[in-house]
Amino acid sequence: MWDGEYTIGLQHLKSYNYLPAECEQMQVICDCISRVYSSELEESVQKFLESLGKLNRGYLTALEDKLLTILEPEARQEG
Repeated sequence: MWDGEYTIGLQHLKSYNYLPAECEQMQVICDCISRVYSSELEESVQKFLESLGKLNRGYLTALEDKLLTILEPEARQEG
């Protein structure tokens, strides 16, 4: 079932005026979210990760980064 969202490849981000470094940073963020995300996580954690994936910027705030850093080892223990 389609949820109304599009996924685009990083090669298309340049058409949205992202700098190459921003494209690379977005890939790093995406990879980290993918490693952490699991259907076995609590719903609130899933929603947080989903919201990070919907950001319209190529970076995380210090708090977002800290939370993601905390979640990464926790998710590995769950998996």
